[in-house]
Amino acid sequence: MAQGHAGELEAERNDVREDGRRPPRAVVGSHRIEEEMFGRAFDKNIIRRIWAFVRPYRAKVVISVVALLIFSGVQLLIPLIIRYAINRGMAPGGIDHPALLAAAGAFLLAILVNFAAGYTQETVVGKMAENVLFDIRRAMFGHLQKVSLSFMDKTEVGRLMSRLQGDVNSMQEFLETSLFSVGDIALLFGIVFVMLWLDFRLGLLTLSVLPVLFVVRIVWLPRARDAFIAAHETNSVANGALAEAIHGVRAVQSMDRQQVNFVLYDDKAHANLKTHLTAAKYAQVMVPIVDSLSGLAMAVVIVVGGSMVMNGRIDVGVLVAFPFYIQRFFDPIRSLTLQYSVMQRAMASGKRLTDVLDVKIDVQDKPDARVLSREMDGSVEFRNVTFGYNPNHPVLKNVSFRANPCETVALVGPTGSGKSSAMALVHRFYDVQKGQVLVGGHDVRDLTQESLGRQVAMVLQEPFLFTGTVFENIRYHKTEATREKVIEAAKAVGAHDFIMSLADGYEAQLGERGGNLSLGQRQLISFARALVADAKILVLDEATANIDSYTEMLIQKALIKLFEGRTGLVIAHRLATIRGADRIIVLQNGEVIETGNHDQLMAAGGLYSKLYNLNYASFDDILEEELDASAQAGSRT
Repeated sequence: MAQGHAGELEAERNDVREDGRRPPRAVVGSHRIEEEMFGRAFDKNIIRRIWAFVRPYRAKVVISVVALLIFSGVQLLIPLIIRYAINRGMAPGGIDHPALLAAAGAFLLAILVNFAAGYTQETVVGKMAENVLFDIRRAMFGHLQKVSLSFMDKTEVGRLMSRLQGDVNSMQEFLETSLFSVGDIALLFGIVFVMLWLDFRLGLLTLSVLPVLFVVRIVWLPRARDAFIAAHETNSVANGALAEAIHGVRAVQSMDRQQVNFVLYDDKAHANLKTHLTAAKYAQVMVPIVDSLSGLAMAVVIVVGGSMVMNGRIDVGVLVAFPFYIQRFFDPIRSLTLQYSVMQRAMASGKRLTDVLDVKIDVQDKPDARVLSREMDGSVEFRNVTFGYNPNHPVLKNVSFRANPCETVALVGPTGSGKSSAMALVHRFYDVQKGQVLVGGHDVRDLTQESLGRQVAMVLQEPFLFTGTVFENIRYHKTEATREKVIEAAKAVGAHDFIMSLADGYEAQLGERGGNLSLGQRQLISFARALVADAKILVLDEATANIDSYTEMLIQKALIKLFEGRTGLVIAHRLATIRGADRIIVLQNGEVIETGNHDQLMAAGGLYSKLYNLNYASFDDILEEELDASAQAGSRT
């Protein structure tokens, strides 16, 4: 796996959190989910990284904060307007109509300002959050398109998708609600100040319920956090079981496992229900507690304040204003309690997002990288190449060979001998540890990856087709190709007939990964794609391994057209497909042990000859050899 922060993705498998709990994990068959659901309540490093995405929209942040403070200020002002209307407009001496009209005008103005500030804040924050999330998604997608395959080889796709979707959604929730915390805090301090300003003793009496609330929060918070984490854990387990059962429904039904799987899922679903009920209990218990304290404070104010009004120590307007402030006082407390969990999730999600953005890109263009021109000769050369996915365990060991311009060179050898690894180095999916890989006489590390990719076309054992039309898939490597070129390529590789038999021909929509086509049809389309790419070097990595004999015959004909004027590098287990290669290179344990054409290697009687003969030996011959070997082993025993 890539180094740096990205290494933590793998380290999560063995880490234990600071609180002694392991990260949530689920094992359902082969499915495993393992993600940190909650982080610290505040992580300045994560805030700093997210702020880098928010910074371009800081003007919107300022507008939102100003609008939010205005909104909070109006909330503080409304009870004072009511106090003014009672004390001045409805004085014991009679109704003061001008004072009442002034209070009504001020009240109407406050409502309008309140609406405008609230609307501005909601609109601006919503647009800002969507833009920030758009930028984060673009940055992550762009980075993942460039990261080295060594990272992608060792990272579960599901976890990356979780980060691109679930974690980004958590950040959206945080961005859209975090500014409310500013308003809640401002409103909280503002209410305390106004209550103490209206009447210091009555204000202190109202605030006397706060110690009870703090004690309740101290007891409630750790238990609630554990309940929320447990709910997330069991939710992940249940979702994992559900996803695996859906993906494996064909195997489930073929082995009549429906009832067994239902029982297994039912256990996980009941565990999920139990933890969610517990979490709901903790989430809901704070609301009645806060409401009860709010009612208690209001009752105290009415009783004590009423006696103070009777004694003439405060006016009636103050007594009326206080319940409004008490009611508003507990709203931000309730909101900040909910915001705490949102912030914890956001910190954990932000950590995972930045881990992806910090994945090291091992294969990068040099500052002075050259563009590989179309006029290059198309030669490929390995000079003393040593390479391993783990540098301490090389897959290729001091490998040297050369494919001359327009020559077809085949690589053969047992599984694990390094054939596919060698082909990956030609496209510079990885960098060698020692030696050089040269294309057109240039070290691939000195070339731009874009220009190298234009001159190297690959057809893999598992053809990957994208959602879209047949036409779009064939010209995927070269989007400027005309329809005539696409049809010409399809005809050349024998794909035109079956494409025209589809309902919409070249405009037929392909399902995910081309699932509505047979494997052979998908492979023919990938060959047409390689032909349209018009690259000088064509790499075939087991391209005929999983197809039927008839399709293989079509592809053999297509190869004649494909290799015209091109350098061909071919890997094939079906050795008949490479008999006509100009040169065959035999690899074993990452080393070149034989080189020559088919006739030369057969005459030499080495590994190639044995592989070829094994390829075409009858089943009875193979079985007889195995029985003889077993008998000899038994006699020795």
